[in-house]
Amino acid sequence: MSMDTQYKLSIKELEEIKDLARERRSVLGFGNDAPIAHDMTLILEKLHITPLQLPIRGRGEKPTFSALLLYSEPLAFIGINTADYYDRQIFAIAHELYHYYTKTSSQHYREGHNGDDVIETKANRFAAEFLLPEDALRRQVANEFGSYSLIDVQSQALLRFIARIHCTWYLPYQSVIRRLREIEAITQHQFQRLQARDERMPDGEYARLGQAIDPEVFSKLNTKTETIGTSPQAVETIVRNFENKIIDEQTFAETLRLFNKNPADFGYEITVEQEDIDEINDFIRGWDSDR
Repeated sequence: MSMDTQYKLSIKELEEIKDLARERRSVLGFGNDAPIAHDMTLILEKLHITPLQLPIRGRGEKPTFSALLLYSEPLAFIGINTADYYDRQIFAIAHELYHYYTKTSSQHYREGHNGDDVIETKANRFAAEFLLPEDALRRQVANEFGSYSLIDVQSQALLRFIARIHCTWYLPYQSVIRRLREIEAITQHQFQRLQARDERMPDGEYARLGQAIDPEVFSKLNTKTETIGTSPQAVETIVRNFENKIIDEQTFAETLRLFNKNPADFGYEITVEQEDIDEINDFIRGWDSDR
């Protein structure tokens, strides 16, 4: 969905979102010009939000969702679909943080499927502002080109700039160009041309530029991590709940299996029946209920 068909936030709404992002970044120890990037995991730890990482593959090329928030005070979890690209996982977590901070209901976040829902549009804008503040982006544009406008910048130079922003701030390519359009650094025509590129094509022009600028980070951002796991603290809680007889053997084994672990890893020999394994697999597939 193009940005022109999304719900249009008012100036008041935009300022409220920027204020919220600025405040939360500050509380977490990030200045306006400091990228959050790979510190997202540490942020979840600070907020006592447990990440649940599972690869949930869709029927097509794109996963049907990137992340979702499970919140029941005082517990909070963010389910992260690691079958998606790493940069989209980062953006999706930031999107879900808006729901966490504002206590608004969370839908399955998926890139390019924002509809005209006001809350989801606000969550997307918060994620972009949280990861790359507007003021910081304006300064980067001005410092690089001596102007707030990129209208006359050659295509190659513009793509290199986008790739540097991508690798520094961990913001997906599509989100970077949307940010540039939001601050009117590029025209609608430039935006549409950039949006039409296949930025994930391994041998494409953008990929070659990204690999030349920062091969390690660029490759990481454009990789579907397929990670299965959760925080060490969450795993320890599962083990202690079993040891304290809060959960039984079957629940202990089934819960660990979600994260590619088993009781033997912690010194316990427990057998899980195939029927129970099938139930676990059905639960995992249930995450993909938004098809």
